[in-house]
Amino acid sequence: MLCLGEALVDLICERPVNALTDADSFVPHFGGAVANVARLAAREGAQTALAGGAGADDWGRWLAETLHRDGVDTFRFRLIHGLQTPMALVSVGPDGEAAYSIYAESVGTVVEALGADVEAAVSEHGALFISSNTLVSAAEREVTMRARAAALAHERPVIFDPNLRLHRWSSRADAAASANACVPGALLVRANAQEAELMTGERDVERAALALRKAGAANVVVSLGAAGAILRGRIRADVPGMPVAEMRSSIGAGDAMTAVLIARLAASGFYEPVIAAGLRDAVRAGTEACERWGAVD
Repeated sequence: MLCLGEALVDLICERPVNALTDADSFVPHFGGAVANVARLAAREGAQTALAGGAGADDWGRWLAETLHRDGVDTFRFRLIHGLQTPMALVSVGPDGEAAYSIYAESVGTVVEALGADVEAAVSEHGALFISSNTLVSAAEREVTMRARAAALAHERPVIFDPNLRLHRWSSRADAAASANACVPGALLVRANAQEAELMTGERDVERAALALRKAGAANVVVSLGAAGAILRGRIRADVPGMPVAEMRSSIGAGDAMTAVLIARLAASGFYEPVIAAGLRDAVRAGTEACERWGAVD
């Protein structure tokens, strides 16, 4: 599976604080939503490749080596001279929710990784995974949408996780419209309840999932935090939430869910019923992610 997106360094304060300015120390962790999914899915047995990049510096090399160690194909992961590897200062509140302050955004790394080679790269892989993180800038959006079109033309499964970070967008409307453009033809859309509401205007998760299906997604998984997750598609499934042994942070919980579903699909040759069969494991993976500080520890 070809994954388009960012890798960055999360510098996390490993204790609950009310504000970033209350943090007294930070610990480096691997980060970046799409890179997290690629690593976690590879750990689950899927063959994944990451198209993106980082700076040609010590942190960039650390990211590339970490990806390679976990079995992610880094042939299209570029270490770019003149680019500073992106970093995020992360604080976690008492409720486990994280706040980010990102430095040296990774804008353009997907363009650098694929460039004019988009269609060939997609044709060489069995599926495509995308998120909204490569839709913010015009250049990366153009590459991402070309990759999506090529995947659909080659009848490759497309999996879309909105992973909307609204502070990166000029408006909520732009974020929703850009995410919605990736829904038609998707084998799976995995969103949380807030993203599903933003994309559809429906606060009720059932109506939101139905709207995403009507928009062209074959299957929709909406994660509900502590309440679990629902699947609406050719097969329906509801999985309750699982107790968190010790809540540390919600960082990467959604990435862990998506990675398990991707791995199950890849192992089955993208046989859709495995989404329902694997949903409980996906919820468990999301729960376990809340018991650690980093998304992938």
